[in-house]
Amino acid sequence: MVELKNVSFRYGSEDAQAVHETEAVYENNLSDINIMIKKGEFVLMTGPSGCGKTTILRLINGLIPHFYQGQVTGQVLIGGQDIRSKELYETALLTGTVFQNPRTQFYNVDTTGELAFACENQGIPEKEIYSRIDRTVRHFQMDKLMDRNIFHLSDGEKQKVACASVDVSGTDIILLDEPSANLDYASTMMLKKLIRIWKDQGKTIIAAEHRIAYLWDLIDRAIILRDGRIIKELAGEEKDSLRPEELKAMGLRTTVMEEPGTIDLPSFVDGDEDILLKDFFFAYKKGKPLVDISDLHIAAGEITAIVGENGAGKTTLLNCLCGLEKRCRGTLVYKGKNYDRKSRRKLCFMVMQDTGNQLFTESVLDEVLISLPRGTSDEQERALSILADLDLAPYKDRHPQSLSGGQKQRLAIACALASGREILLLDEPTSGLDYAHMEETAGLLRGLQKRGTTILVVTHDEELIKSCCNRMVRV
Repeated sequence: MVELKNVSFRYGSEDAQAVHETEAVYENNLSDINIMIKKGEFVLMTGPSGCGKTTILRLINGLIPHFYQGQVTGQVLIGGQDIRSKELYETALLTGTVFQNPRTQFYNVDTTGELAFACENQGIPEKEIYSRIDRTVRHFQMDKLMDRNIFHLSDGEKQKVACASVDVSGTDIILLDEPSANLDYASTMMLKKLIRIWKDQGKTIIAAEHRIAYLWDLIDRAIILRDGRIIKELAGEEKDSLRPEELKAMGLRTTVMEEPGTIDLPSFVDGDEDILLKDFFFAYKKGKPLVDISDLHIAAGEITAIVGENGAGKTTLLNCLCGLEKRCRGTLVYKGKNYDRKSRRKLCFMVMQDTGNQLFTESVLDEVLISLPRGTSDEQERALSILADLDLAPYKDRHPQSLSGGQKQRLAIACALASGREILLLDEPTSGLDYAHMEETAGLLRGLQKRGTTILVVTHDEELIKSCCNRMVRV
């Protein structure tokens, strides 16, 4: 049994000024949380971004207070024992966690070693470890991912490996922090199947999720949070009878699953201005081709969704398009001009899935300033205008890495606007976003399209596609 009794938490140190400064960064503080989760129960924690659901998981697995500093009051109990009195290696025997970003929990380069890692740390005999790995690989249908370099996997494939490593460890309590954020439809359905296996085995499962549709018929309860407080608990008939407008009012995503590839959108229609990709080819050394396109027509000035299974090469295609992959062959033809890899770097701007990897300066304003073309007149005024357009002006003096995920994304798009590039590429821009922020992102893309920007979006998010995309390419 897992129980939180009168739990409040605030990120930061005990120093009042430090706490105040940290609260500007973290929105996930908690106030007076009381939750009791029975053995074998599957409970969903959901709500708008920053509501505190991930913080609750960190309290249960012991990362708070051992890894994340802050002020905790109340009790967090597993089996009647207070987690705060245990070391992290002790709580690791009780709970297994799948994080939103799987790269943060990997300790090995190869996939098989990663699945074995937790069991090896527990001193489990080698024969038993291999037996567990074989069972998990069979259940999760991931034979093709074994004995692979983790760094050559797609984000969705990495998430599968993270889920599998928790399954192999055999803990009775499984914590899932946005586990479907990077998964395609088929992989999400596989994850659902694995969760069902855990549920049938009597595991206690606690999930923090925005994409709730694939879980909705599996959960026993849904706990809705906002601003660090529980605002509602749903179970049984009340949960199943929620109407779409009620979900949106609570900041929740849809409860109806739909495969993105089945959405009826054309890839190109008569009258579209043509962007042609010719003879695009890319493969890792001694690996199969990830991009192999003889010719592909993309509609200029439109918002095109790029959809496909994990590992199909969607992100790699974006990297090739914007000139990041040095070994990529191919030519882009646009407005009668041929663009090779080097010249595409001046035509395209890419917003990565983890936007923190492309922010380099000491302030938000400086980040936009370095993106402006050389010789731009009134640079300061132009940069401030772009920040204002994206509601980032109040943060102009903040360090980019202190922003929330959504703010970092908007800053990366602000840099794209400043650069004046004609083609904007986005990799999973709504991964881990709630309904309101998804709609905000869709509105932002629609606004950029009206300015004449061509937008290509790699996404598994059917709600984003329906909200703003008008073309689709399936890979």
